[in-house]
Amino acid sequence: MADPLEIDRISNLDWLVVALYLTGLIGLSFFLSLKQKDRRDYYVAGKSTGPTAIAVSVLATQCSTNSILGAPAFVAFAAGGGLLWLQYELAVPLSMIFIMVFMMPILYKLKLISVYEYLEKRFDLKTRLLLSAVFQLIRVFATAVTVYSISIVIELITGLSFLASVLLLGVFTVVYDVLGGMKAVIYSDVAQMILLVAVLIFVLIMLIGEFDGLVQMISSLPSERQTTIDFGGHGLGDGKDFAFWPMLLGGFFLYVSYYGCDQSQVQRELCAKNQDDSQRVLLINGLLRFPIVLLYCLVGVGIAVYADSTPSFLPSLPTSGDEPNYNLAVPVFLIQQLPVGIVGLTLVALFAAAMSSLDSVINSLSATSMEDFLRRFSRSEEWSDKRELLYSRLLTVFWGVVALSMSFFVGDIASTVLVAINKVGSLINGPILGVFCLGLLTKRAAGNGACIGLILGFLLNLVLWLFVPTVSWLWWNVFGFFVTVVFGYLVSLSTRTWIDLSELVWSKRAYEQARGNQRWNMRYGLLTFWTFVILVVSFTLSLI
Repeated sequence: MADPLEIDRISNLDWLVVALYLTGLIGLSFFLSLKQKDRRDYYVAGKSTGPTAIAVSVLATQCSTNSILGAPAFVAFAAGGGLLWLQYELAVPLSMIFIMVFMMPILYKLKLISVYEYLEKRFDLKTRLLLSAVFQLIRVFATAVTVYSISIVIELITGLSFLASVLLLGVFTVVYDVLGGMKAVIYSDVAQMILLVAVLIFVLIMLIGEFDGLVQMISSLPSERQTTIDFGGHGLGDGKDFAFWPMLLGGFFLYVSYYGCDQSQVQRELCAKNQDDSQRVLLINGLLRFPIVLLYCLVGVGIAVYADSTPSFLPSLPTSGDEPNYNLAVPVFLIQQLPVGIVGLTLVALFAAAMSSLDSVINSLSATSMEDFLRRFSRSEEWSDKRELLYSRLLTVFWGVVALSMSFFVGDIASTVLVAINKVGSLINGPILGVFCLGLLTKRAAGNGACIGLILGFLLNLVLWLFVPTVSWLWWNVFGFFVTVVFGYLVSLSTRTWIDLSELVWSKRAYEQARGNQRWNMRYGLLTFWTFVILVVSFTLSLI
């Protein structure tokens, strides 16, 4: 292998690879823009996209730069980290079942663009606006962190300034997003996902070859990082943030909230042609997400073993304060070891990971602004389809500029970007899910109660963060949910609801009608069995 202290900038051939990729994205989005007629084409792809493409797009968002940089850093270097991250995935198939049974049948039937429109129909306008505003605030912050994390990688590899790196990433993403809308997001995500997985597999094969096989590589990992399932803690003051129960239960509520209540995810699920296809999107995600997470965690194992066997590697990492920036371990390894041309392909893969998160979030921010605020408070009946499409694109530009501008101020907020994003989201994920469950699963809950419950759930989590740091942040998703539901329902008992709830509250009959003739019980069983498979694979890895 090459001397780890030699970090060469990318060559002209590498730049050519990057240029061809970015040009292809712009060309695709321009072609798709020619077929757009109104905002529904722009935001939900005319509800004409197949479930496999949508599912891969959602997976691509999950397999973002934050994951590609943060997960290997967590496995290899983070305090208390290691292969424990795999037990987080146990909650994914179970959360998909909950969304498929209790949430998607109602949400899809209403033909929404913004998922928060449901809250106005079920509760009132202020509940819709509050949740939409919270989404916009949290998501634009998380997007800024994504832009920051990939831009420092671009800066490292290319020698460009941080400003130029942000512009290189952001401008191309915003342009193809503005032109192509959600269909461009989905199709580009599919291509990006294929490329990204191919590069990760190539890197893993390199590492396995360097250390004489997968078993040898895993067994060379420090023993404390080989643990995949930790039943030895509870995360309620014992310092075990990543113990089994907080990761399973906290992860369940986090994933239900993210896949079922977050506009950036639900918007693509609503792009499906019919209710059955929207269910398939969730089924595919529940099955395929674990293999991808396992892939980049194994890359983290290889990086850890490489760092241990190559003492000069960690000192070669750029620093963050007085410590090496472990988030950059994977890209530094790649630019040290890969030949000319392949480095450019790797940079494209990192671009793909960032763009697959940035494009969908910017489009969803535009959708919520358009649907929940601009159209809701204007005389939109006088707008033509052409004008609505223009405003939708302008809002996409606006949110792109905001996210890129904020990336200059987020800096390093945790030991790995993966933990940072999940920690910030956990402040509000549980309360948001609580509001939707009050609407979907109860008939007595009212808007005032839901909003008060949301605020109380968020404040509890904020108090835990500031004053009880020994409680695992994963539990915030659980505590915030129950505080929101309990207090939201109690406050609502004094409010009488006069609206017809038959279309807005879950019932077995409504679920059966939405499901149609499809036999989904077998597929729910498959997801449950997949949870068991994940558990077995995780245990097996810990025994190597």
